[in-house]
Amino acid sequence: MMNIDLKKSKAVTGAEAVANAMRQIEPHVVAAYPITPQTPIVEYFAKFVADGVVRTEMIPVESEHSAMSAVVGAAAAGARAMTATSANGLALMHEIVYIAASSRLPIVMPVVNRALSGPINIHCDHSDAMAERDSGWIQLFAETNQEAYDLTILAIRLAEHEDVRLPVMVNLDGFILSHGVEPVEFLPDEVVKEFVGKPKRVYPLLDTENPVTYGPLDLYDYYFEHKRQQVEAMEHAKKLFPKVAEEFEKISGRKYDFVEPYKLDDAEYVMVALGSTNSTIKYVVDWMREEGFKVGALKIWMFRPFPKEKIQYYLNGRKAVVVLDRSASFGAEAPLYEAIKSALYEATIRPRIGSYVYGLGGRDIVPEHIRKAFMDAIEGNLLVDEQRYLGLRE
Repeated sequence: MMNIDLKKSKAVTGAEAVANAMRQIEPHVVAAYPITPQTPIVEYFAKFVADGVVRTEMIPVESEHSAMSAVVGAAAAGARAMTATSANGLALMHEIVYIAASSRLPIVMPVVNRALSGPINIHCDHSDAMAERDSGWIQLFAETNQEAYDLTILAIRLAEHEDVRLPVMVNLDGFILSHGVEPVEFLPDEVVKEFVGKPKRVYPLLDTENPVTYGPLDLYDYYFEHKRQQVEAMEHAKKLFPKVAEEFEKISGRKYDFVEPYKLDDAEYVMVALGSTNSTIKYVVDWMREEGFKVGALKIWMFRPFPKEKIQYYLNGRKAVVVLDRSASFGAEAPLYEAIKSALYEATIRPRIGSYVYGLGGRDIVPEHIRKAFMDAIEGNLLVDEQRYLGLRE
């Protein structure tokens, strides 16, 4: 569990926590467009700019497509650039999201997860992030406001490393975290600034002595090779993340990894999920442990690049694995389930595995739902490739 000193912490929303991380990072450029439930992040940050607390160039734009375009231009020029968005805003960025990754620009973007229309819905699910899972961005998921703050700071170091140079999405659940108040232990400003350091300009567009081109036509002659370089950069990200996380632990006392195991030492039945739902799962694990059930949880912090080796290490040999997805793939398996099942294909002793979709459009997930999924596993009621639903009206 996350170690937080309550005497040193402050009760804030996830939006305020992320905005304060951005304040401490002090990017050169932030371009953003408001969209619920992300809006408070840039509102808080805009106030920092207006009050002269940061020297960031804040660019209000007319759309999220323009916001991503602006930070792409800024990052290509050599600036440290950030933005934030949600749901339909991320969908509107879609074209430029790919361009940012393909151009190897280390942009960091908090994404406050919200259901994609239609019908119109402003509440949480992970359909927005899952729509971009193959865009070439590193994707991190926060369980708590503390993690949203920490991962935003970690993301800068990972994105800007010379062997990575990839953009990062820091995902936090809409309203649940963005508007929910939790204790967050902030690091001193000077400690964060020293940790993130100054950005290293790599092939800056404005270096007139060494001219470069961004956004060229790249047909079958070299496009394939450039995609292969992005694949390699993702592999570098997997190698470097533990080192960056170790450095962060030294300044914060908080440990991060690709995944977080919870009571897995002797667990026979394990639940896997992304985001804030892990808090509910841990509660149910404690509850069922008191009744003698050998259950545990595995939280995924990094979804892209997918930590297959860690998944195999923690899930190999279990009796059953239950995978929870807060998104649906129409005509296919749910995204996290599909990835977990693929990883376990190579396991020495494959567990039974079950898929549960929950919480679409902000539908509540309650302890009884989690317990039911666990009991399905314990009672041998899991069938591979049968997708089930938690909290769905019948």
